Amino acid sequence: MTSTSRRRVIVVAALLAAAPALAACGAGDQANTNLPYSPTEAQVLISDNAYGERGMRISQAFVLGPDSGGQIPAGGAAPLYLILTNQNAAPDSLVSVTPLPDQATSVKVAAPVAVPPHTLVNTGQPAPQLTVEGLKTALRGGESLKLTLKFQTAGDITLDVPVITRSREYATLPPVQGALPAPSPVASASPTAATSH
Repeated sequence: MTSTSRRRVIVVAALLAAAPALAACGAGDQANTNLPYSPTEAQVLISDNAYGERGMRISQAFVLGPDSGGQIPAGGAAPLYLILTNQNAAPDSLVSVTPLPDQATSVKVAAPVAVPPHTLVNTGQPAPQLTVEGLKTALRGGESLKLTLKFQTAGDITLDVPVITRSREYATLPPVQGALPAPSPVASASPTAATSH
C-alpha cells in the first residue's frame, strides 16, 4: 500500500468515525441546544406542559434540603424555591401549594405570591416565601416531592420537585431550620499494646 493510499484510508476512516457526531448537528429545531431547559438540577422540565402551562413558566423549582450528609427529620420543614414567569398579559398570583398527603402535611405560603406579566419572580428572594411543612419522612437530598401549584388564573400545575442538598451553588442559601448535621465519623479505637506476663 502506497503512502497516498494509506492517507486516503485514514481520511475515510476519520470521516466515518465523525459521521454520527456530524449528524447530530443537523437536528434542526429539535436539537438539544434549541430546547428549553433549566440550568439547575430542578428537573421541572419533564414535560413541556410543566414548563409552560397556560402561560405560566416555571424555570426552576427545588426544595432545599440539609447540608451534605445531614437530614431534615420527619415532622420538620424545608423551604421551597420557585422561579416563575407569567407570559400572559394579565397579572396572576400563586395562591397555594399542595403536597401529596403521604409526603408532607402542607406548604405554607406567606402571602399570595404576585406574578406580574412578563416579570421573573423568585420566591426565594429576599427570603423564602414558601415552606413545605410536616414532612412525613426524613429528607437527605436526592428525593423528590410531588407538589401542585395553584394559580389564581393559570390554575393547577403539578410538578415533581427535587430535594437539593445545601452544597455547591446552593451553599450560600440560608440553612434549613431544624436540619440535623452529618454524623461525625466514629474514631477508631487505637490498638492496645499486647502485654506479656
